Amino acid sequence: MENKTVQSYFYFTLLKGYENVRIFYFLLTITAYFFIILFNVSIILIVLKDKSLHEPMYLLMSCLFLNSLYGSSALFPRLSADLLSTTHTISRPACFTQIFVIYTYAISEYTVLTVMAYDRYVAICQPLQYHNIMTQRRISVLILSAFSWSIFWMSLVIYFSIRLPLCGNQIHRLYCSNWSVVRLSCVSTLSNNIFGFFVTVTTVFLPAGFILFTYIRILLVCRKSTAEFRGKALQTCLPHIINFVTYSIAIFSDIALSRYEPGQILNAIVLISSLEFIVIPPLLNPLIYGVNLPGIRKKILSMTISLNVALRS
Repeated sequence: MENKTVQSYFYFTLLKGYENVRIFYFLLTITAYFFIILFNVSIILIVLKDKSLHEPMYLLMSCLFLNSLYGSSALFPRLSADLLSTTHTISRPACFTQIFVIYTYAISEYTVLTVMAYDRYVAICQPLQYHNIMTQRRISVLILSAFSWSIFWMSLVIYFSIRLPLCGNQIHRLYCSNWSVVRLSCVSTLSNNIFGFFVTVTTVFLPAGFILFTYIRILLVCRKSTAEFRGKALQTCLPHIINFVTYSIAIFSDIALSRYEPGQILNAIVLISSLEFIVIPPLLNPLIYGVNLPGIRKKILSMTISLNVALRS
């Protein structure tokens, strides 16, 4: 008979077998984290210091970068320590804290992208009313709602998961995920599964559906507009579209991965699929927005030129 207990520690089994290359992966991890901090903080500071960029689009973009810093802080420091360790354990409180931070990041990424899609929809489809609709007060409410939505749902998810009696303590990932812990339960998890499906629909599929709806409306407006208008619309929407598509692929890969039992798929696929949504957006988003948005691109070029002049003098 299985022993029902409250596990004090969990073990990351996916790290086994990489002892010979763990220093390489450690260096890769800290390098990725360094660039995530550098890229995201740099653009946030550019937006904050330049008053001409204090517009809804740039403020929402900064929220996206802040969320990237928040989410990556739950993975990279812990993963770096685990790569240098031989035990690969995590305490129960730390595990559930990591789950909360990583998945509030994941949900907030979608909710902020949803608010950004609404901003672009109003700017392109209702340009004359844009400043009356996207007021500072409304932007503040939308940003607060975007982050509150993720905190509310993940608080409920953690509440239901933390109450489960567990018959195991091995997690087949590089970090704690909710489903990895829930599947260790000694009792039926039907209610958790139903609630998890409902949360997935409300925090992933509904925002994704709204974003697709806004772009369909934008496309309809662009079809009837001039080539110059379409070019400007594409320039401001392209970074958001790329971000939305890459993040959706990454998050749906993680959702699909959670349906498989440990050992059913290759460790390399588990490794890539589970890290995509935490690593790729924080690294690529600043580059995508920095290259495509003229306001940010000009400031980056100006800073680069000033730095080169300072280094030569």
